[in-house]
Amino acid sequence: MTATTEREAATGMTRQQLGPSLRGWLQDWLPRLVLAPSFLLVLVFVYGFNLWTVFLSFTNSRAFPTTNLIGFTNYVRLWNWTFETDPPSNWYTALVNMGLFGGLYIFFCLFLGLLLAILLDQKIRGEGILRPIYLYPLALSFIVTGTAWKLFLDPRIGLENALHDWGWISFHFDWVVDPKMMIYCVAIAGIWQSSGFVMAMFLAGLRGVDGEILKAAQIDGASAYQTYRRIVIPIIRPVFFSALIVLAHMAIKSYDLVLSVTGKNPGGAAELPSTFMYSYTFTRNQMAVGSASAVIMLMTIAAIMVPYIYSETREKSR
Repeated sequence: MTATTEREAATGMTRQQLGPSLRGWLQDWLPRLVLAPSFLLVLVFVYGFNLWTVFLSFTNSRAFPTTNLIGFTNYVRLWNWTFETDPPSNWYTALVNMGLFGGLYIFFCLFLGLLLAILLDQKIRGEGILRPIYLYPLALSFIVTGTAWKLFLDPRIGLENALHDWGWISFHFDWVVDPKMMIYCVAIAGIWQSSGFVMAMFLAGLRGVDGEILKAAQIDGASAYQTYRRIVIPIIRPVFFSALIVLAHMAIKSYDLVLSVTGKNPGGAAELPSTFMYSYTFTRNQMAVGSASAVIMLMTIAAIMVPYIYSETREKSR
């Protein structure tokens, strides 16, 4: 064997040895390199700014952020405003409206979503047409949804005006311009927007139930109501929790829906923690108070999500 042949043979063996190792290194690191930029952006612009907001809540920042720490003063102010009801503070109004809006929004979205999912689960004719119709509102932004409902509920050009033109003069529905009823109009728009999404979640859960269980229930003489109440709904309990988490998160952070339905929330009649935070941070030049309210919103969402994540992780570990 010549020297050239020996050199080529040695080079070929080296390439064969390096080939698998280089390929394995690329397989291990390529996904990490691809995900690294998005992970870095999330780390900075989500968690980094969350920590920055927490820091600002302990300062006396007003129009611009400062580093002058004043402790829990801003949280004490919010605590005092919570019980300031004569006259009601904006924060007190925001908490009351959050209870009304959040309760109605979550309850009716779950109820209507489950009802629609059960109806579609009966394999009715036209299911392929009904599902997109129910899901269509989800494709719209809250701004579009709120604007459409504002026009529909406006007594001058909406439902009330149309019924008056048809001769029903005694009909009156002016909730969207009534400060005491505005929050209910926001709830109506939100329920219309999200019920289809909850329906899709429940329908996926219902379609995942073992058919043999349902057949056994029918053989035992269980009615449809008993089957769903005692068998199907307990089986899809995780879907309930998932829908509850998503709806609670959406209710707490609702901002654009309020402004679009009410027309920039006149007089703070439909005040929510999200609108309170924006108003005090960017309009009233009280950035520290707005940051404190944002931290409370974040803690509320965490109080809902952390137990759920813990329970899911614990069940999987078993």
